[in-house]
Amino acid sequence: MAAESEEISWPSNYFNYFTEVEEHFQKARGTGLFLMSPLDWALVEAWKNAGVPLEAVLRGIDSAFENWRSKRSRIQMVNSVAYCTQAVMTEAQAMAGVAQTGRARREAPAPFSIEELETYLRNNAAEIRKQSGYDEIAASVDRAADEVSDLYGDLEDLERRLTALEDKMIAIARSRQTDDDLLRARRELDHQLRPYRGKMTAEQLSMLEKQYLERQLLEAAGLPRLSLFYLR
Repeated sequence: MAAESEEISWPSNYFNYFTEVEEHFQKARGTGLFLMSPLDWALVEAWKNAGVPLEAVLRGIDSAFENWRSKRSRIQMVNSVAYCTQAVMTEAQAMAGVAQTGRARREAPAPFSIEELETYLRNNAAEIRKQSGYDEIAASVDRAADEVSDLYGDLEDLERRLTALEDKMIAIARSRQTDDDLLRARRELDHQLRPYRGKMTAEQLSMLEKQYLERQLLEAAGLPRLSLFYLR
């Protein structure tokens, strides 16, 4: 098939995944004043980690809003990206057969300069040092900043390196979390998820819960996200 040899046209560079989704949802919703919730960000991160193509997410958002606008009765405004979950998964499945052996992404310049990347890494290392018990991770982030000129040539490998460090931070923070803290986070998650549970599979819910709880854990511990997807 001709489609198998074609590259998928990505709306933006790989590392603009979060920004593209946020801006597209705001545009589809018809307001630039809307701010995505922690649940929204966790859901987008779950899609990104699961390999859902950015294009599938954007198409799914459009499809969900088209369906919403076609309804005669629209009592409530769409106030969460979670509303688009089924449409996004439908688009992802439709695109799954296009590139079974790996999705071809167009090479594009990084959405940030070497200087911006170094500043991001230095600032993150400084934020980590403010919390006790994370000095080794802060030192590793600083070393990445020292080597930024070399690492800039392979940002996906740097992303893997930073993800591994973030996983270590999460493990340390989780070991310090009290039962009350965890219970409070789970109650808030359940409250936010309640309207959307019927729209997601058990696997999707499990992934979303993991991302949400980890985001809340790092925020409560005063620790930054290290992923390049947060360099905005």
